[in-house]
Amino acid sequence: MQHVSAFSTPQTVPAAPAAAAGRKATLWILDSWRDLILYVCTPLLLVPIFIAAQGLWAAEDIYLFVAAFGAMGHHLPGMIRAYGDRALFQRFRWRFICAPIFLVVVCAAFSLWDLKGIVLVAFVWGVWHGMMQTYGFCRIYDAKVGSFAELTRRLDFAVCGIWFATAVLLSPQRMTDTLESYYAAGGPFIPPALLRAGQQGLLALAIAMAGVFLVNFVWMWLQGRRPSPVKLVLLVTSISFWWYCNNIVASVLVGIALFEVFHDVQYLSLVWIYNRKRVESDNSIGGFMRFVFRRSGALVGVYVGLVLAYGGLSLSKSYVGIEAVKRILTGVVTASALLHFYYDGFIWKVREKSTRQSLGISGGTVDASTNGFLPSWALHAAKWVGVFAIPLTALWFTEVHSVQGKLQRLGAIVADLPSSVRAHVNYATALQEAGRADEAVSHFTAALHLNPGSSKTHVNLASILIEQGKLNEAQTHFEQALRIEPNNAEYHSGYAYLLEKLGHDDEAAAECEASIRLAPKSAQAHYSYGAFLEKHGKVDEAIAHYRESLRLDPRLLDSHIDLGSLLFDKGDLAEAKSHFQSASNIDPKLAQPHNFLGKVFMAEGNMTQAVMEFEEALRLHPDFPEAEENLRIAKQSENTISPSP
Repeated sequence: MQHVSAFSTPQTVPAAPAAAAGRKATLWILDSWRDLILYVCTPLLLVPIFIAAQGLWAAEDIYLFVAAFGAMGHHLPGMIRAYGDRALFQRFRWRFICAPIFLVVVCAAFSLWDLKGIVLVAFVWGVWHGMMQTYGFCRIYDAKVGSFAELTRRLDFAVCGIWFATAVLLSPQRMTDTLESYYAAGGPFIPPALLRAGQQGLLALAIAMAGVFLVNFVWMWLQGRRPSPVKLVLLVTSISFWWYCNNIVASVLVGIALFEVFHDVQYLSLVWIYNRKRVESDNSIGGFMRFVFRRSGALVGVYVGLVLAYGGLSLSKSYVGIEAVKRILTGVVTASALLHFYYDGFIWKVREKSTRQSLGISGGTVDASTNGFLPSWALHAAKWVGVFAIPLTALWFTEVHSVQGKLQRLGAIVADLPSSVRAHVNYATALQEAGRADEAVSHFTAALHLNPGSSKTHVNLASILIEQGKLNEAQTHFEQALRIEPNNAEYHSGYAYLLEKLGHDDEAAAECEASIRLAPKSAQAHYSYGAFLEKHGKVDEAIAHYRESLRLDPRLLDSHIDLGSLLFDKGDLAEAKSHFQSASNIDPKLAQPHNFLGKVFMAEGNMTQAVMEFEEALRLHPDFPEAEENLRIAKQSENTISPSP
């Protein structure tokens, strides 16, 4: 939760002395044990939970769940406040009306055109947002003990900002993603020496700032104007956990998910407390907000259920088959995140009286300051034009006019981040796709030198070695990958293919069966076993596995083609035709299904239709000798059956 305006000077208005004197001071927002669980020491609970979760689910699955139900779901409470609090809505009406329209249009357009600038903006804003939530809690805890010194406030802000930025800048994993978005958006190349100097300089500055912060903390304590000790613990746990998630957790996806859960627990619990107190103290709040935020244990479940339901909307794009619609939905999800960041910049300001009262802090201003040479709305608009509209427009322009290719971008990232495993793997994969196998091998090898425990890198390297005919080396890497992940069905299936090429058919069959046993609902595993059985003449068993693969995934192209081919050989022309037609519908640009359809029509005696299919196959793939020969035979047969008058 961001408790101060994103672009205002960090401040907290001092509490009124009379009010402060009449109340018993407390260190806590709720009480000691609940604050420690929900706000301060949450990471100590999350780490063992996630370690256990990784034993049950893949990192990608954990990230997908947290990103959907946590990351997007926690946007909802802010939306409820924005549109359910009448006084707040009236005060910022035009922001709440115009911002969603603007951001949805912009994000959908960037996603539809596959422009990466919006991804970079969302990432930078997300880091800022997470940092500001930590800073906001610091200010709340200091306000609880009556600590309002200006230097202390500024040092809190500086320590949070510098350490959050340093953790990202020194993280090879996060910087790989950041530079990928930056270079994809057309950003100029950053010389490696400049990047490393920036990393070292920022780390030195962060250490120095931490020293100044501690000196000031001790000095204020000795002077009797004591900052909150809870704040100090909060800073240590939050910054350490941010560093752990970015630089120590092996999987970047797990690291993102870990900190997201911490962020969400803090945010959702504090917003619940805030809104409940607001409903109890302000009779003007009614409707949905009054219903949800009443003092009721059952309504906590309703609150969590609504959050999860809203988060589930982000999964909808995974079930959409139309690419354009999927991209638009991705843009809407991005817009939801940006709206959350934007709204939190002004609806939870700690310095305002209503916010402070709902947090149990006295004092504060009645409204935001409107002093200045510009009206508040004009100043607000000018700030956002400067920090959002102009940078995003610049990113759009540079990306549209960028001449950098994918290989050039990924190579630049490797040069910038030579210690990044992901940078080497991404570059090696792109080199493999470009047919530069020897260079790809060197970068996969470099990645394994940095992280020998990456099973996926072992398998990727093995796939190139198989193409190069280095089967024994490939076998070594497959065996290493299976030692690391013995229950990975995909690896067993790939190893079966290698064993078959080595002539170890019995072992290959056992690996195929292991793959299906480990992933009985994997369409690809059934297809691979079907292909193995077909090669060894077990046609009926192969057909059974092809059918099962299509039951699990009706859009598996290779299964349609191979099953159709076997059915054609068995004389089942009708079903074979349906599978070839399905394959053509799945990939209209593929020539092979049209060649098979032509053969079916030839077998049925429909030479005219056969000729049309063979011609379409050759139009899609002019260098297709089999289709060319089939077309010659079909035309010859057509002339024989229907001679010219």
